[in-house]
Amino acid sequence: MKKPIILIGAGEMGGVFARGFLRSGHPVYPVTRNMDITQVAQAIPDPALALFAVGENDLHPALDTLPATWRNCTGLLQNELLPRDWEAHHIEHPTIISVWFEKKKGQDYKVIIPSPVYGPGAELIASSLASINIPCKQLAKQDDLLYELVRKNVYILTTNIAGLVTGGTVGELWSQHHELACEIANEVIDLQKWLTGAKLENQPLIEGMVAAFNGDLDHKCMGRSAPGRLKRAIELADKAGLAVGKLREIAQQLD
Repeated sequence: MKKPIILIGAGEMGGVFARGFLRSGHPVYPVTRNMDITQVAQAIPDPALALFAVGENDLHPALDTLPATWRNCTGLLQNELLPRDWEAHHIEHPTIISVWFEKKKGQDYKVIIPSPVYGPGAELIASSLASINIPCKQLAKQDDLLYELVRKNVYILTTNIAGLVTGGTVGELWSQHHELACEIANEVIDLQKWLTGAKLENQPLIEGMVAAFNGDLDHKCMGRSAPGRLKRAIELADKAGLAVGKLREIAQQLD
């Protein structure tokens, strides 16, 4: 029998991963909010992977409870994820997947582009998702991972924040509100530079965002998390001393 997978969070996204792991022959043990994670770790001290599939707002509280025996097999998949998030919990070599498929309640998953994955459990995740026809791209270098994480953040924040004023789809955003999208994207990249301390190049990130647009031109810009993302971006910009004039203008329009 193959080693078990621990799945922290059993929502829509967690369910997709569970299906892939099970199809690949790995038993899956979910950890829900009402369970004692310490007891689970005592029963299963050496899983193949302990994958955190909680929402981004729940990530840090969940990682605060990470059992010591799972530190070398931790996996993360949250939106707006950056190295500072796992470094804050002294996790040295996590497996990271930047998820580029959508899963909504009552609907099957929808692939936008292949999902990049990096780390010790990359092959496990890639092969498990391939078993249910979700493509992944295994990354060779940590620098590639940083680009992919920032690219996803630029996509999410740009489309969500722009969608607060434009509505519509990502295809419409790029074809009808091109200047607005670029203004927001460049301000988001400035924020990502501060968050990562890295010398990021704007144009490759914008091109990467557009490649994701083309993967699903009908994808809606604005999700229910959009107002919170805008608020959080401005709060971080205040800490960084960044102007982010367009983000602040949009926030004022919505007041």
